[in-house]
Amino acid sequence: MSTAVICDIDGTLVDTNYHHALAWYRAFRQHDAPVPIWRIHRAIGMGGDQLVAALAGDEVEERKGDEIREAEKPLYMAMIEEVQPFAGARELLDRLSEGEHRLILASSAKQDEVDHYIDLLDARERVDGWTSSADVEQTKPEPDLVEAALSKAETREAVMIGDSVWDVEAAARAGIATLAVLSGGYAEAELRGAGASEVFESVADLQRDLEIIDRTLEGSN
Repeated sequence: MSTAVICDIDGTLVDTNYHHALAWYRAFRQHDAPVPIWRIHRAIGMGGDQLVAALAGDEVEERKGDEIREAEKPLYMAMIEEVQPFAGARELLDRLSEGEHRLILASSAKQDEVDHYIDLLDARERVDGWTSSADVEQTKPEPDLVEAALSKAETREAVMIGDSVWDVEAAARAGIATLAVLSGGYAEAELRGAGASEVFESVADLQRDLEIIDRTLEGSN
């Protein structure tokens, strides 16, 4: 039976979480619905379709949600050239691409952002597929993104690599385990509390112990 590794992009392979937090902060302020940036950071990894209501309430979502989401995109894109891969990210993809598991990159970002990250990671020839916002109806913590990745992998025997509690929750709802990294700014206790099987300092640390993927897959069966 084939197996897969589903690897989150934002905050896991590329250093984007704080750029996104700042872009959302500015978008909320532009529409007179300010939210403290520390609270925004706690929601990064959650999809934009759910983030506005979660941070500013249902009334703001109803009145201004679409406008805030539309404002966030150009604010983030103005900073996207600052985004860099995390140390060890390309090496992780290299090693995973040489293994027996299918490798799918998972993101609910728009296709132009995903293309930028894939090129930044030099990943087009190393992975078996990737997702974008076009593949999902609801974003994390709903399981749509993970389900889309599983469909592209053509297997349900998989493990997720992610950086946020939302990654862990979405994977759990899809019935797969998560190996988490701290690069998204979430604490180890939070990630374990959400259900992460193991937590690593970074993808550089994780790629030194790739046997953990097989152990996690075996433990899930």
